[in-house]
Amino acid sequence: MKDHIRPALTMLLLLTVLTGLVYPLAVTGLAQLVFPNQANGSLIVREGKVIGSKLIGQYFDRPEYFWSRPSATSPFPYNAAASGGSNLGPTNPVLIEAVKSRVAALRAAYPGNDSLVPVDLVTSSGSGLDPHISPEAAQYQIRRVARVRGIDEAVLRDLVVQHTEGRQLGVLGEPRVNVLLLNLALDERR
Repeated sequence: MKDHIRPALTMLLLLTVLTGLVYPLAVTGLAQLVFPNQANGSLIVREGKVIGSKLIGQYFDRPEYFWSRPSATSPFPYNAAASGGSNLGPTNPVLIEAVKSRVAALRAAYPGNDSLVPVDLVTSSGSGLDPHISPEAAQYQIRRVARVRGIDEAVLRDLVVQHTEGRQLGVLGEPRVNVLLLNLALDERR
């Protein structure tokens, strides 16, 4: 029995050091060397202060800003420590009422805008942290933002187009707009 315990403990210790220390340190070091911005969370820094990440959405509700999609995280929206969807199915009455309420709120915020409300403005993403909306969702909000800021709608349309990211590798995903980056560009126009 002793002949088997010593090699087993030696292998346990060796594999623990290899997979628990050496490998993670090597991968972290390589990531810091090759992709330092991404390895550190794709943080956005303005005037020496971190104001957000390109990868995690932020809550916007002031009328002069483009709004993100709803977040299902709690106890507050876009809580990265509580990532996850609502887990409500499409026929769940709670989800149906939440969507109806969000549509009504959007209609109230955009009087006269009778176009269809893009689905991503009334439903949360699977993680509850998505920083993007569809170009259609951004276009839907242009009239409100232009009115509140006193900016020509054509200028905002151009800004949305400039901040629309295409499909990854030309085929993966859908075109999208990072709401935080778009709102920062809006603020820089002042």
